[in-house]
Amino acid sequence: MENHIPEEIFRLPKLKLAVIGHVEWVTFLKVDQLPLAGQISHAKDCFEEAAGGAAVTAVQMARLINGPVDLFTSLGKDAYGEKSYERLTKLGLNLKVAWREKPTRKGISLICNDGERAITVIGERLQPIGKDNLPWSNMKNYDGVFVTATDIDGIKLARQARFLAATPRTGQNTLRDSKVKLNALIGSRIDPGEHINYEELIPKPDIYIATEGKSGGVVYPNKLKYKSIKPSSKEIDSYGCGDCFAGAITTALSAQMNLEHAINIGAYCGAKCSTHYGPY
Repeated sequence: MENHIPEEIFRLPKLKLAVIGHVEWVTFLKVDQLPLAGQISHAKDCFEEAAGGAAVTAVQMARLINGPVDLFTSLGKDAYGEKSYERLTKLGLNLKVAWREKPTRKGISLICNDGERAITVIGERLQPIGKDNLPWSNMKNYDGVFVTATDIDGIKLARQARFLAATPRTGQNTLRDSKVKLNALIGSRIDPGEHINYEELIPKPDIYIATEGKSGGVVYPNKLKYKSIKPSSKEIDSYGCGDCFAGAITTALSAQMNLEHAINIGAYCGAKCSTHYGPY
């Protein structure tokens, strides 16, 4: 597996890591402009890829440790599910799959010239849940786990890991009703789909990192601000930047690095993701 992370900068140890969450088969389209009502945009390029929050996060984590990461997920018993399984295995993941008699979720990501994107998802988000016949008993053996999608029982089982992080997209009700204390909650402060009321979280995570794109972000509970890192080359596509950021921070904190160093690694990986087309 090719490692795109400069080893001399990070030197992360071998860790046993897992991601629990969703996968989508995404069509990426380069367009001259994001479409407005009544307008027609033209695609300059197109390709398809297994993506989605859990997939992108797990691949980033695997590249940082230069080794396999386990992905607990759910896929439909269809051609897209089979292609997702094959592609993510080639990208260095060990998939633990709850197969469903439902279609695998698909998505379309439109990317314009300035690197901004708009995403449309098609179908139900398939997620692994606690009652699925997956190796949940192994959770206690993981140095770190990141969650993008599961149910209350899944969160409780994941808590066996030494370090547990999640995105707000897991769902505020799921996180709250599980009554599980997270080591880290990492999500976008400017994405409505990741909006969460930190004050209403009980128990509160040890840290909550609210990202603000190019403006950096804020770390709670101390409300410390951090800066983003400017990419080394032109920004091409913002798809997956937040997932790479979250995956990198989870990896670094699972390796017991300090928070400042972890955020620097996350910011670097998020910025690096923006310099190429697609999430990998």
